[in-house]
Amino acid sequence: MNETDPPAAGAALVGRAGAVRRATAADAPALVRLRGLMLEAMDVPTGPEQAPWRADALAWFTERLGRPEEFAAFLVEDRELGVVSCAVGSCERHAPGPANRSGLQGHVFNVSTDPRRQGRGHARACLDALLAWFAADTGARVVNLNATADGAGLYRSLGFAAPRFPALQLRIGTGA
Repeated sequence: MNETDPPAAGAALVGRAGAVRRATAADAPALVRLRGLMLEAMDVPTGPEQAPWRADALAWFTERLGRPEEFAAFLVEDRELGVVSCAVGSCERHAPGPANRSGLQGHVFNVSTDPRRQGRGHARACLDALLAWFAADTGARVVNLNATADGAGLYRSLGFAAPRFPALQLRIGTGA
């Protein structure tokens, strides 16, 4: 594997942040935990450890991790704390156009690091591996994400910029 190749499932890249590896279904609980930490940092109430959304998220991550051609998560493990950082991405099919004949687009989400291990390059290492996966394995040539103020600098440093057309959102109901 050269520096631009994404790590295969189970393989690890070692860098400043430590070992980065692709998540497996066994990592789904850790991805749910990190998602909860990310949401809490965004001032989204997550409820107790038994909150129903967590079981829904566990089933969702477990199922998606079984689709390696369209879904990937990369993570960093810590000897003391276990999985401490992740970056997750998926591929979505949109209608083809002249600049993107396949219509395939990537979406990055759930970039999260345990607060006890922030500032060590873990999120960047996970995101680097995820972007390498998009480039090498998916055919996606456009990758989108929603940035928080805390993450915007990291994303800009990796080449993300505002889209040519503004993204708008309509929230229908509150859902349960």
